[in-house]
Amino acid sequence: MRSSNRNWLTLGGAASLLASCGSEQAVAPPAPRPAPPVTAAAVADEPVKIGEPYSIGGKTYVPADPVNYDEVGYASWYGEEAIGKPTANGEDFVPSAISGAHKTLPLPSYVEVTALDSGRTILVRLNDRGPFSDDKLIDLSRGAAEQLGITGDGAAAVRVRRVNPPEQEKALLRAHQRAPERIETPQPLLKVLRGRLAQVPASQPAQVRSARPVVQAIPVASSSSRRGASFDTPTPPAPKPVPKATTPAPAKPVSAKPVSGGYVVQVAALSSQSRAEALARQIGAHAVAAGPVWRVRYGPYPSQEAAQAGVKAAAAKGFANVRVMANDAR
Repeated sequence: MRSSNRNWLTLGGAASLLASCGSEQAVAPPAPRPAPPVTAAAVADEPVKIGEPYSIGGKTYVPADPVNYDEVGYASWYGEEAIGKPTANGEDFVPSAISGAHKTLPLPSYVEVTALDSGRTILVRLNDRGPFSDDKLIDLSRGAAEQLGITGDGAAAVRVRRVNPPEQEKALLRAHQRAPERIETPQPLLKVLRGRLAQVPASQPAQVRSARPVVQAIPVASSSSRRGASFDTPTPPAPKPVPKATTPAPAKPVSAKPVSGGYVVQVAALSSQSRAEALARQIGAHAVAAGPVWRVRYGPYPSQEAAQAGVKAAAAKGFANVRVMANDAR
């Protein structure tokens, strides 16, 4: 009996030891989780801004909050030339984000944009005002234009339809990522949309914005107070006297080949000659052809120290982290 009791005591001690080990494992702190990936600065969808009527170029636009918005027209796009400039609702403009500008829809709004030549449809987040041209319906960021496949020089025929996508897709666009593309528009519907487009005035080739009007300081109203308001009904401007015909001043020439010098400051490299030359005129630089791309540069300068003047000039125009490089266009 004593031997049996001793064995039971031994087994009981082992069981107590195992229980003790199990209790220690239960209260052990969990392993640390990996840090989340670093993402771009977060943006929010609240508050939704509508704003009071505003005037650009002698025309008045009336922001509104239509429940159903579905229009056809022409889309232009903008990119690196707007880096460093805030959008109309105060966010930093990110060329690679899937965003856009509209004259009157609330900011932000979500729209599906369909290219009428291909039927391709993407989701776009509106956070800016524009384009301030009668023949343009929407202005897309470079990232949105690339996803839609309309990055040529000319304006593209599109359909713009306001939607309320799932929160997961909104979060992707707020994080400057792409939402999944929609199913391509069927040909019968494209035929109907192209028929509607025939009633819209023909568009001219898209141009880089020479100046971005400041509209973010406009007083805003909450979206709930403007629900169902009439949409995009500009107040007719007062008639102006017809000015006498004058000879327009010649445009500032854009140098296709700079004079000699050892160093240049490169601001951008664009695939479009017209966009490169427009950007060069806008910031007082010059455009230089380099194979399939056009480079927008300041200079040339005799030394790297002298080239710092170009760096400061680029920073004053909103272009940071520009490059000082050897002049290869001599």
